[in-house]
Amino acid sequence: MAEKKRKRVLGSLQPDIEDILDWNKLPENAFESASAEEKESFIQDRKSVSYWKDAWRRLRRNKVAMVAMVIVILLALFAFVGPAIVPYGYDEQIPGAANLHPWHYSLEDQASLDPEAAIEQARAEAEAEGRELTRVEEAQIRAKIKAGGTENITPRLFGYTNDELQRMADGEFVFPHVFGCDMHGRDIMVRTMIGTRVSMIVGICCAIIVLVIGALYGSISGYCGGKVDAVMQRIVEIIYTIPEVLIILLLGATLKPILEEFQNSGDGPLQNFVTILGPNLIAIFIAFGLLYWVTMSRIIRGQILQLKEQEYVTAARALGAKGGRIIKRHLLPNCVGQIVTTTFLQIPSAIFTESFLSFLGMGVSAPMTSLGSMCSDGLSGLQSYPYRLFIPAIILSILILCLNLFGDGLRDALDPRLKK
Repeated sequence: MAEKKRKRVLGSLQPDIEDILDWNKLPENAFESASAEEKESFIQDRKSVSYWKDAWRRLRRNKVAMVAMVIVILLALFAFVGPAIVPYGYDEQIPGAANLHPWHYSLEDQASLDPEAAIEQARAEAEAEGRELTRVEEAQIRAKIKAGGTENITPRLFGYTNDELQRMADGEFVFPHVFGCDMHGRDIMVRTMIGTRVSMIVGICCAIIVLVIGALYGSISGYCGGKVDAVMQRIVEIIYTIPEVLIILLLGATLKPILEEFQNSGDGPLQNFVTILGPNLIAIFIAFGLLYWVTMSRIIRGQILQLKEQEYVTAARALGAKGGRIIKRHLLPNCVGQIVTTTFLQIPSAIFTESFLSFLGMGVSAPMTSLGSMCSDGLSGLQSYPYRLFIPAIILSILILCLNLFGDGLRDALDPRLKK
């Protein structure tokens, strides 16, 4: 029956096949080259691109994320290249530069603003005329300078001490104090550069710690499943209830005497490294390794639970691949988008935590600085010297904002479900 049906269908198609194979019925221009219009009308296949190239293409379309990326790069150059250009050290106290403003008055302007200097000059002129300067004239000079003040004198850009102004008058080049100086005569710009560098290094190091621990813990929990997953997730829920800041404060107080004893035990590179970091910064790293990885582990666990049921994972198991190889070669590479995004968004969170603790005096140890400790120092002179607070606060705010904006753009670019 089936054979008869097949012959009947082929018999109905036979005339059409003969028409197709009849060369005499083809048009005369059947083998002529296609015109330009016909070529343009052809559907062009899209070029195959890799995952990262496609993500970069989507990221470039996000103007906000690209602007944020450029600002982050500029801040990184400011933090890591700037201290090599500025000739001042972050802990160098410059004579006569205490509380120096980001602007200055020339030596001539300062002379005109100084009553004693003006009276001395008027006294010399009076002696040249053969008379003495009266007290009434001295009072008039003081009243005139006091009434005039700085209204008729425009301050010059960048700060210079009087000694530096004199050296400039002698023709010597002096690098300006662009952001002024603090109460100890230390250049604020170079301290801001070092503070930005410290904040960025702390953020990156903490994000790497969170990445390693969270990815390892979450992948094992998701792949094993069952009782192993249940026990591991209960541990995660317990860690969620622990106050992170309190742990950092307790660790800093506990580690301080131990680290001080270790610093005094020798003068090797490890002791110097511990001295630079200080107990509070080491406590921050330990706290991130103990507590802050739980969010990353939950994200990775959710992805692993979805991916481990895929066919390629079943095939790998059938071929005898062990769990560690499956996680390393098959599961984690397919979570790379979520891993990169979560890790990058962890950086501003770590920077904010470090700056908050440094503001409270539990961050980096003096004379090393960070943006949070600079804001704390500038708060004491807010009314007299507001720039000492506003400059590091603005840079810190811009850094965290741009990192978050770029992280959001990176998440959209690396998520295939948002493909445009």
